[in-house]
Amino acid sequence: MTVAWVIAAIAPALLFGVLIGWMLFGRSRGVSEVGVDTVSVATSPESEAGSESPTSVRQSADTIVTETADGRMTRAAMLNLIVAESETAVAVVDEFRDVVLHNDRAGDLGLVTDHLLADAVWEYAEQVVRTGEDARFEFTPPLLSGGFVATGRAPGRPVEAVRCLIRLVEQNTERYAVVYGADDSENLRVEATRRDFVANVSHELKTPVGAIGLLTEALLESADDPETVVHFGRRVGAEATRLGNMVTELIALSRLQGGETSAFESVDVDTLVSDALASAQISAEAVGITLSTDGPSELSVIGDRMLLLTALNNLIANAIAYSSPNTTVSVSRRVTSTNDRPMVAIAVTDRGIGIAPADQQRVFERFFRVDKARSRVTGGTGLGLAIVKHVAANHNGSIALWSKPGTGSTFTLSVPQDLAGTTGGPDPSGAEVGVERRYVSGSSHAQTKELTR
Repeated sequence: MTVAWVIAAIAPALLFGVLIGWMLFGRSRGVSEVGVDTVSVATSPESEAGSESPTSVRQSADTIVTETADGRMTRAAMLNLIVAESETAVAVVDEFRDVVLHNDRAGDLGLVTDHLLADAVWEYAEQVVRTGEDARFEFTPPLLSGGFVATGRAPGRPVEAVRCLIRLVEQNTERYAVVYGADDSENLRVEATRRDFVANVSHELKTPVGAIGLLTEALLESADDPETVVHFGRRVGAEATRLGNMVTELIALSRLQGGETSAFESVDVDTLVSDALASAQISAEAVGITLSTDGPSELSVIGDRMLLLTALNNLIANAIAYSSPNTTVSVSRRVTSTNDRPMVAIAVTDRGIGIAPADQQRVFERFFRVDKARSRVTGGTGLGLAIVKHVAANHNGSIALWSKPGTGSTFTLSVPQDLAGTTGGPDPSGAEVGVERRYVSGSSHAQTKELTR
C-alpha cells in the first residue's frame, strides 16, 4: 500500500471534510502558520504485512510526485497540501488504531500523539469502523508540557474543547475512520461568559426590583401619613432610576460588544471635555466636589463622539462617586504614542479612596464594585467602567489605571489622534515620566509601562 493509494482512497472524504471544516471553522491557515509542508504518514505491520516500514512510508510522503507531465499539480499532491494547511484537524486511522495519515493540526489539538489516536477519540473511531455510522462528539485534549496546547489562534491559551466528526471510508476490504476536529474552545468560553453574564444580570436586576416591591408595600400601608408617603415615594423613584440606568447601560454594553458604532469622524477634544464636565456639574456640586480642567489643547481625535462622551461621562461620574467631599476631580489632556501612533490621552483624576492593587485588575469587569456599600448609596450599576473599556477597544485605544489607596486614582482614556484636525497642542517631549498600570482593552492582563504623565 503506497501513500498515493491511501490518499486516493480517502480523497473524497478528505476533500469533503476539509471543505466542510473550511466553511464551519474558517479559512485554512497559510503555510507560515502551519509550519508543515507534508502530511505525516505511517502504516502498521498488522495492516500491511511485508509492506514498506512506517519510516519509509513517511519518507515517501515527501517524494509524492507533485506535477504531471504538463506541469499541473497532481491530485495526490493537491490533497496533501490541502490537508496539511487546513485549519481543520484531519487524521485517518485503520482498524488496528494505527494513524496512517494526519496533519499537524491533529497533533496540535491532541487528537494524535506519536502516530496513535487519543484513547477517547479511538473509542469513537473503533465504533465507526465497526458500525459504519458517523460519530459526533466533544473531545477534551490532555494538557501537554507546560499545561498548554497550541490552538493556532491565541498562543499560550489551553485548548479546552475540540469538536469532532468521524466518518467511515472503505476501499475494497480496507476500512478507515477519518477524524475531523476543530478547536471549539472559544465557543465554550463565550458560552460560559454568557451564562455568567445572565446570572449576574439576573442577580443585579433582582435587587432594585425587589426593593421597589417592598417600598410599594410600605407606601400603601402608609397612605394616611403624607410624610411617610413622600419618603417612600422618593426611594421608589431612586430605585426605578437605578433600574432604568442599568437597563440603558446593559443595552449600550451589548451594542459595544457587538461592534456597533457610527461612522468615525474628527472629534474636538476640548469640546468633548467641556460637555462632559458640564453634564457632571450638578452631581458634583451636590456632594461638594470641585471639577477642574487644564487649558485648551486644540487637539482632535478620530472616533464616535457620542461613545467617547459616554465613556468620559462614566469616568467623571465614577471619580465623583468615589471621592471625599471638598476634594477636586480634574480632567487633563496630553499627547502620547502607542506603537509610534500618536494618541490623545484624557486623564480623569480624583483624590478619593483609591483602589487596592488586588482590585485594580477587576475594575473593568461587568458588575464589579470596589465599594459595594458606596455603590448602593450612589446608585452605581457596576457597568460604567466596562463600557469605557469597550469604547476604548472599539476606537483602537486603551484605558489605563493608576491608583493608590488613600490617595486617589487616575483613569486615562487614550484614543488615536486626528492629526488633520489638530491645530496645536502641548509638546509632550518635556513631560514628566511616571509609571502607570495599563490595562489594554480586550486583555485581562495588566502591563506596567512608562507613560508620560
